[in-house]
Order: sequence, then C-alpha cells, then structure tokens
Amino acid sequence: MLVRYGRMNTLGFFEHHETKISKVTTRVVIKTNKGLELGHLVGRFTSYKGGQLKLHEDRIKEYFDDSDIDFSPGHDGKFVRYATAADVSEERHLKKITREEIECCRRFIKELDLPMKIVDAEHIFGGERIVFYFMSDGRVDFRELVKKVAHEYQTRIEMHQIGSRDEAKLLGDAESCGQQCCCQRFLKLLKPVNMRMAKMQKATLDPAKISGYCGRLKCCLRYEDKTYTALKKRLPKKNTRVKTKHGQGKVVDTQILTQLVIVEYESGEKAAVGVDELEIIGSSETTKKSE
Repeated sequence: MLVRYGRMNTLGFFEHHETKISKVTTRVVIKTNKGLELGHLVGRFTSYKGGQLKLHEDRIKEYFDDSDIDFSPGHDGKFVRYATAADVSEERHLKKITREEIECCRRFIKELDLPMKIVDAEHIFGGERIVFYFMSDGRVDFRELVKKVAHEYQTRIEMHQIGSRDEAKLLGDAESCGQQCCCQRFLKLLKPVNMRMAKMQKATLDPAKISGYCGRLKCCLRYEDKTYTALKKRLPKKNTRVKTKHGQGKVVDTQILTQLVIVEYESGEKAAVGVDELEIIGSSETTKKSE
C-alpha cells in the first residue's frame, strides 16, 4: 500500500496482508527503519482492488525517471495495523512534548555555542528516537549536543541538516496562489528550478513574485517547463528568413504557447503567422555571423 508518513511527508510502499482497503480517511501504523510511525493511506478510492495496489510500481518509477529524479520503488517497511483512537491521541501527545524537546535542544546549542538553528523535530511514534532538523551554513560537529540531548531524554537522537526548501516543507503554509505549499502537499522530492524557466515562460522577473515561501524560485515554474521547451523547439529563431502566403520576411519575435511567429516583411509590415503556415528558407546575415 502507498502511505505518506513522517514529518517530511515521505511517500513509500508498505507490505501488507489486508484483503480490503478502507475507502474512508484512514490512518495506519507502519514499521519503518526508524521504528513505528503513523501515516496516511494514499489513493484509497481509486488505487486498490481486493487489497492490491492497482498502480504498478514500474509506472511510478517511470514517472520519477521521466522527471529526472532518482527513485527506488523498493518497500519502505511493513503495515502493522489500522490506527486506533488511542494511537491518534498518542500522536497528539508526542507533538506537544516535541515542542519541549526543541526548546531543550536549542538551550544546549546556545550553551555549546554551535552555529546551527533547529527548525523542527519529530518524535517517532514508537519512541525509538527523536529526529531534529537543523540549518547551518556549513558542517557542524554536534556530537556533544547529541550526547546531552540523549542523556536528557534517554532515547536515540538523530540530527538532519536541511536547506531552505526543506524548511518551507516543514514550516510553510499557504503560497501566493492561495494553495498550501506544493512541497508540503504532494512533492516527494524537491527538484532544481532556475531562472531560465521563468524567462521562457515570460513570467515576471520580480524576485518577490517568483520566489516561494523558502525564498527560492517557486517549484511550480518546473511544472510546464517540459511543454514550453518542446513547443519552443518548433519555432524558428529570430532573424530566420521565412516564406508565407503573403511573401518573404524575417522572424522578429515568437509566442511559445500560441505557436505564433511575428514576421516582418520586406515592406516593413509585421504580421503574426502560425508556425505551420510558414516555410523556413534561410537565416539572415546577422544570424550567420553569430553562428
């Protein structure tokens, strides 16, 4: 079964022996390499038949391969049971004491004068460990910190260094579009985004408008990039000589989504022509020199 779990909203496959999957909102107790955790069952309405996941793992792997993401479709653990009211109550209790654990860790960081900032923490449901997520400009020797916190809570302590995008994944709420941050809602891994994508889509280059909660370029700029790139390849470059039913001219501009080419004729007149309605007959001297 597919389960979303953990503070980082990880999505993973879990082995189970259930013959019927609930079609109501379902919490499940799972066993991962960290211990017992609580998660949310994914795709309960459309993805299961007779307890079996209809969406083959190869299809999911194909999606990630196509998105240039390293992804292993191996199992993340085992399904233990459907969560009870007591399990959910225990989860709420752990979230409350996690806030105390964060403050304790921050106090020790101040005492040790370590160059790091605790962003969030996760007390694993089974009690096997506490995972702290921190930010730092470089590597940090936190061995003494781990010893102090472990002695305080008598459990295993893990420190995970994260970046600004991961911070948004943990703490972000609503984006400028009015929706919950994509990194929280459904993105499994955060893929790189660059300014080329914004320029190609002719989005505003105002940093305040194309930056997300994390202060980096918005992840959504990637969503249509593959389509824009494919459409742009169909368009001739500027200064290319073309022939249309109205005569010969050169390309002075293009519109990617509409697939229109702005052609300037020898008479000086300009007109928008569909890319399928013109014939490329060569490049101008300017283009040849640049090549």
